[in-house]
Amino acid sequence: MTKRLNWRLIALVGAAAVVAAGAAAWWLAVRPQPTSYVTAEVTRGDVATTVSASGTINPVVTVQVGTYVSGTLVSLTCDYNTRVSKGQLCAKIDPAPYQIVVDEDAANLALAKAQLVKDQANVVYTQLANGRDQLLFKEDSGSRDAADLARNAYDQALALVQVDVATIAQRAATLKAAQINLNYTNITSPVDGTVVTRNVTAGQTVAASLQTPTLFLIATDLTKMQVDTNVSESDIAGVAQGASASFTVDAYPSRTFQGIVAQVRQSPISVQNVITYDVVVAVANPQLLLRPGMTATAAIVKSQVRNVLRVPSAALRFTPAGAVGAPGAAAGRGAGRAVWVQRDGKLVRVPVTVGLNDNTFAEIKAGDLKVGDQVVVSAAVAGKSGSAQPATTPSLRV
Repeated sequence: MTKRLNWRLIALVGAAAVVAAGAAAWWLAVRPQPTSYVTAEVTRGDVATTVSASGTINPVVTVQVGTYVSGTLVSLTCDYNTRVSKGQLCAKIDPAPYQIVVDEDAANLALAKAQLVKDQANVVYTQLANGRDQLLFKEDSGSRDAADLARNAYDQALALVQVDVATIAQRAATLKAAQINLNYTNITSPVDGTVVTRNVTAGQTVAASLQTPTLFLIATDLTKMQVDTNVSESDIAGVAQGASASFTVDAYPSRTFQGIVAQVRQSPISVQNVITYDVVVAVANPQLLLRPGMTATAAIVKSQVRNVLRVPSAALRFTPAGAVGAPGAAAGRGAGRAVWVQRDGKLVRVPVTVGLNDNTFAEIKAGDLKVGDQVVVSAAVAGKSGSAQPATTPSLRV
């Protein structure tokens, strides 16, 4: 009998233990989890609002080298990346057809000059003949008709000399034009720079027409580049010449290049009824890392404040669950905003006056904040957020 009672007692104790364990597990599962907070430090630094735009890197000055005359390229002395100086020969067009024209015009000029000498000699003869006939007429030894014919011959000889002088000038001009065309068979660089594009090869025939063909594209100075960005019309307000800008290129994804807005061009660019404006960002390129044609993603500063007290923008949007109705917690920009700070294990609401906000940091113009304060940016359930503070629930102080 005693043995049976002992087994019954053991069973009751075991059942009670199971019930107690189940109740404890249920309570642990359904009890409210303590709230923890993600904080960020109040810092001092710059706050800037920017405009994002994409563009292309180009040399500041590029010169298209074409041809004034047509013909076959017999030689090329410039290639891609060739450093050239002003007047340096880059290509040569077959000069033979133009040399023939020069020789022909030179011969015509010589002929005109010879004709002038001949006609000048005729002037001397007609002048003497006119003098004799005029003397005979005065002495009544000759007829008036003979005197008039002699005078006419002399005047025509003088006029013919003037014609010869004009012909010589005309032939000289024709020769000069032919010589210029011959000189144009030498394609030279008009500036000091670097050849970035070569569009022809030796043996190719080029034709000069109303649109001069481009043989070479020469950049004057690759150490000075510019980014031609397209800024939409909704963002162009506030973009001004002299503003700072930064950009990245795919070739150097971890490096940010700095530049200055050199121009905000007034001419609109319309692509499928979308209006953009060309904003030119000047950038130094002393190491020649940037190459023409690279695609750049730029951030152009519209407004900026430097070395100001700032908090993460997320801190202005945070409101603890126990202070949903706190005035100013979700107010608009400027006065009436507030942040929550952890002080002595408590959440303290600190009213602030907000200045510039770039959606990453917000400028604090006034408020009981100092560098190093920990402002709350979000709340997280303990054990579910690796960035949360220790799982404690500070009391609220509004």
